[in-house]
Amino acid sequence: MSFEFYKESYAGAIKAISIGKGDKAITVGGETCYPLYQFEGEMPHKPKVAMEIWDMAPEEWPAAAMEPFKDVVSDPAAWAKKCVEEYGAEIIVLQLKSTDPNGTDASPADASATVKKVLGAIDVPLVVWGIANHEKDEAVFKKIAEDCQDVQLTLGPVEDKNHKGIGAAAMGYGHALISSSPIDVNLAKQVNILLENLGMPMDRVIIDPTTGGLGYGLEYSYSVMERLRMAAMAQGDDKLQMPIINNLANEIWKCKEAKQGVDEAPTLGDPEKRGVLMEAVGAVTYLMAGSDILIMRHPEAIRLVKAFIDIAMDGGSAADIAPIAKRLEGVSVDLAALAPAPDLTIEEEKKAAPAKAAAKPAAKPAAPSAAPTTPAAPAEAAAAPVREIDKVATALGLDLDKLLAAKNCSRDDIEHTAQQHNLTLEQTLKKLGGI
Repeated sequence: MSFEFYKESYAGAIKAISIGKGDKAITVGGETCYPLYQFEGEMPHKPKVAMEIWDMAPEEWPAAAMEPFKDVVSDPAAWAKKCVEEYGAEIIVLQLKSTDPNGTDASPADASATVKKVLGAIDVPLVVWGIANHEKDEAVFKKIAEDCQDVQLTLGPVEDKNHKGIGAAAMGYGHALISSSPIDVNLAKQVNILLENLGMPMDRVIIDPTTGGLGYGLEYSYSVMERLRMAAMAQGDDKLQMPIINNLANEIWKCKEAKQGVDEAPTLGDPEKRGVLMEAVGAVTYLMAGSDILIMRHPEAIRLVKAFIDIAMDGGSAADIAPIAKRLEGVSVDLAALAPAPDLTIEEEKKAAPAKAAAKPAAKPAAPSAAPTTPAAPAEAAAAPVREIDKVATALGLDLDKLLAAKNCSRDDIEHTAQQHNLTLEQTLKKLGGI
């Protein structure tokens, strides 16, 4: 009897959605199976990689990310053109960083003018990404939608608090939208329901589940994306049967590990290769979770990810992929000098040593002294310093050791989590302890 591979049957499929117009329009989605499970269904359109540009010169990018674009970062139109002509970008994502009210606070008219310049320099679909400030994004997107009604843009993120204004502008002028929610399946569905009730065609909506960098953020996003795909495919939920987009580069390259130089973190290896690999690993992970469009930055990371997509979809060998091509001067780290001295003691010898000591004959007892001596007072053991987390746990009435065992984590893990999420130790312990 021949082996028959078990195949899952699906109640739904992902909508195929086109962005842009003309010969350069891009279609994404259309899957009838889980990500890359082509033995169970079809993926008629390969996942796409979009290249990001900013509408202002970045100030805090690490050298590795800045190097490929250092001659064009002050001109968004030239930057977009270079991405298309030199790096083969199929989609451009314009990040409207200058519109942030806490920063430059560029006006809607200024943002619209920048979008027009970029449109004039490229012939591929353009995605315009805001700053997730509800009021400012709504004002900016309304202006852009009206001024650029002769082309189809993709505008986002659109959230529940500004879906009416942006949704009406997108419907009126023929643009597509990116519905965004904070890493939650139900909220993602709710935004789509609101847009559909408004009258927005669902064949012009793409889901942004909120993307995290490597670490806890990636795990949360990955889990939610899996559940989005399960709801859409296995449960047939038509409110979630849209392609997914991930704003990846913005999260990866702002991580501390992507910015640290060799002087700060010598054991993390070459900073240039490290950043490229962090972006590539994040991208491949999100592809596995169901991403249809990945917003990326570094050309080398993009090359690696495109090669992975081709191999996963069409077959081939990863051994044929060229290694990372460096643009910056190489670094050399003497890892041997940084490594601790090895402990070469054999475990059996460690166990045998106490046994040999016990086998030695006991020394003869000393003659009794004429005058009795006063026994020395036992030295008090040096008290270990009490950590702040222990003090806070005691004040809250929590058994910290029991809590750590239940959550399978350490004191350092809790302190790191509190720092990452800008919480106090008291707030973090209350959440973990269910207080």
